Amino acid sequence: MDLWRDRRLRLSVTRLGMEFLVALLALGAAAVNTGNNLLYLVFSLMLGLFLASGWISRRAIRDLEVLGVEEGNLFARVKGAVKVRYRDGDPARLRALEVRLDLAGARAEAAFVRGGDGTREGVAAVQVTPAQRGWTPLRNVELRTAFPFGFMEKAWSVPLDQRILVLPHPRTLAGGPGGLGDAPFPLARAGAASPDGARPFRERDPLSRVHWKRTAQRGEPWVRTFEDEAARGVRLVLDLAAWEPGPAFERELEGLSGSVLQARLQRRQVRLEAAGSDGRVAVDGPGPCWRALALAQAGGLVRDLCSGPDFA
Repeated sequence: MDLWRDRRLRLSVTRLGMEFLVALLALGAAAVNTGNNLLYLVFSLMLGLFLASGWISRRAIRDLEVLGVEEGNLFARVKGAVKVRYRDGDPARLRALEVRLDLAGARAEAAFVRGGDGTREGVAAVQVTPAQRGWTPLRNVELRTAFPFGFMEKAWSVPLDQRILVLPHPRTLAGGPGGLGDAPFPLARAGAASPDGARPFRERDPLSRVHWKRTAQRGEPWVRTFEDEAARGVRLVLDLAAWEPGPAFERELEGLSGSVLQARLQRRQVRLEAAGSDGRVAVDGPGPCWRALALAQAGGLVRDLCSGPDFA
């Protein structure tokens, strides 16, 4: 890859570089007017430093290949990580790169790649904050460097044709005609008396089962759970035909998303039952439930909720 002829490469002089060039030109003018050999020597050294900076920074951005982008669980209005996988053709080279994403409708922070650690394949986690749920186009990945000295910044853009699914913001409470309810989902586990974990204290729990260490950590009573106990799952109901597009429908989806997150944190089963004009569908598990909520449209069809890798 010849970066000087690459149309995706953008060169820009930084503020420090502009100040350096102004000082360089002023020193050159003074050397010409006075004929002072020392000024000529200093001018030559400064010019060589500027050119060496450009050559080294050119090497810092070479021999890199973007392998792909992984979205993970990305929620609207919540900062989350998007992983950029890359291959380093020269893992011993110091790079000092910034990795940036051009994600529509999202605020993205730069991730840093130091380089020189001998790793040929790496991951840069870019922190992004999407504005709203649904499919969000990812336009390109940009690699930037001003290494060394910071006189000139080079940015190499890798165009992408990819969409990232943003999940609804997880509110703690939900309401509305969609309705929420709990239903028992038994878990078949081996064993009959082995300690399995801990949960918050409930009414009628015996004091002999209090988990004192967890209680001290959380500041409220927790009790031990056992493998033979039947876990209760969460059943979520969403009737697409009962809603119209608008803020109320979005709040309902965010409340359901919060219930899915709470069930996942409590290690409980979760099921989403959605109804529409074309029938009913039920999805199990946090991932499929979140994807279905992200794709839901008021008055839409339930078959639109079952698209993507989670439903293949």
